[in-house]
Amino acid sequence: MKNIKVVQYGCGKMSVYIMRYILENGGKIVGAIDINPDVIGKDISEIIGCDKTGTIVKNVTEAETLLKESNPDICIITTMSLMNDCKDALLLCAKLGINAITTCEEAFYPFNSSPKLTMEIDKLAKENNCTITGSGYQDAFWGNLITTLVGASQKITTIKGSSSYNVEDYGIALAKAHGAGLTKEDFEKEIAAADNISNEERQKLIENGEFLPSYMWNVNGWLCDKLGLTITKQSQKCIPTFCDHDITSSTLNMTIKTGNCTGMRAIVTTTTEEGITLETECIGKVYSEEDYDCNNWEVIGEPTTNLTIAKPQTVELTCATIVNRIPDVIMAEPGFIPTSQMGELTKEF
Repeated sequence: MKNIKVVQYGCGKMSVYIMRYILENGGKIVGAIDINPDVIGKDISEIIGCDKTGTIVKNVTEAETLLKESNPDICIITTMSLMNDCKDALLLCAKLGINAITTCEEAFYPFNSSPKLTMEIDKLAKENNCTITGSGYQDAFWGNLITTLVGASQKITTIKGSSSYNVEDYGIALAKAHGAGLTKEDFEKEIAAADNISNEERQKLIENGEFLPSYMWNVNGWLCDKLGLTITKQSQKCIPTFCDHDITSSTLNMTIKTGNCTGMRAIVTTTTEEGITLETECIGKVYSEEDYDCNNWEVIGEPTTNLTIAKPQTVELTCATIVNRIPDVIMAEPGFIPTSQMGELTKEF
């Protein structure tokens, strides 16, 4: 990481940790970009809470100029959760030949949800000799940890996973995408209805770049790619979550009344030619006082193995994973390369 030049694209909650981790690991932040007028024009030290750096947050309209002039080794994109919402930043990096890594959850393995856009980015990246990828918490806790357990198994029939997180930690766009604050009726119309379709209809949406995957949709694709499994069928279902008392969301700036949705459970089921089924879910909601992050996985077979991680510091783990993956991205072949093809997650010292 020493002396690696980084441009931070998106200066919200996640960047507070990422930029600090970059500096603490000997990297250099040579540029920062955002759309928020409250941070544009500020030295990044005001975001991180450190001594002045001289790196000023620029408006996203200046992104291309900044990237050309700063010539970074990599651009870290921490903006939105879907490929379509991040495409301008990803395509720009690919066009300029700049390596990029993003926290965009769909980008973890977008080949099974947004193949057209992914291949467009892949083609540009190959033409301009750079690597684009997605990483974050799932790289370790929904990915490499699980494939390690599989590697210690003789026979497997099912891989089950469940992970929860507080949508308050990731900003308003993610909270809304999880249906937080909606009535039950609105959730059914705006969120759940999208999955009440046939496999053929879903495939058409995927081909047209109109599918809205839950996080585990792409995780299951990543796991199958890493394990060499051939997917025959995949489906998802979104179920609203509720609390038995009113709770306040600072991100949404509202009180979520009892009976309204605090978020959702997104359940993804994947079957494979090899006879192994993946049943995974992510639970994203506005937490009440008794809730906490938890990561539970079970590899069922011979032997059956359980893994539980209670109260992981999900935000910090996401950011550290992004930073620790940077050398792998720089060394990877050109194109849109998922981390399932980059080897095990580790850290340089």
